Amino acid sequence: MILCDGLIKELISYRALVIEPLSETQIQPSSVDLTLGSTFLAIDNINVPFLDPKRKETIKYREIHIEKGDQLILQPGVFLLGTTTERLMLPNFLVARVEGRSSLGRMGILIHATAGYVDPGFCGQITLEISNVNNIPVALYPGMRICQVSFELLFENCVTPYGLKGKYQGQEGPEGTRIFLDFLKE
Repeated sequence: MILCDGLIKELISYRALVIEPLSETQIQPSSVDLTLGSTFLAIDNINVPFLDPKRKETIKYREIHIEKGDQLILQPGVFLLGTTTERLMLPNFLVARVEGRSSLGRMGILIHATAGYVDPGFCGQITLEISNVNNIPVALYPGMRICQVSFELLFENCVTPYGLKGKYQGQEGPEGTRIFLDFLKE
């Protein structure tokens, strides 16, 4: 069951669901609009022949910071990691789904390649996988509405919430991949 605006507001009022900062205008009929943060990570591909998910040292990022009021010009074919301004804290009985805004999709801006699912128990800012699939540059602005998040109710509390084993728990700002940790467990 996807939560409607009334249930979202009720959970927020009880602090069972935390979204901060949050304006009432961000709450939509069955989702909450989230805004673009001001810090981005670009994969540093200088002198790297390929990215190897097993080897942490092949995956390096450079940070880009855009002041509020300034713009980030996203060139065609460019991929960046961004973040939401808002920090979420999900209870053990909700999952969240992050989706791009249709208005930006119609300009060729995608905000997640695969990571649109947020597990119960997650706490932190959402890292966005932003790419421009258009053939012309597009301007993005810190603070603009960039995506929306909807919430689905689980039939019961999960046994192992994300916070107990999630490698991105508590993230602040965009987080690069930690896939190499998967190979350490084998």
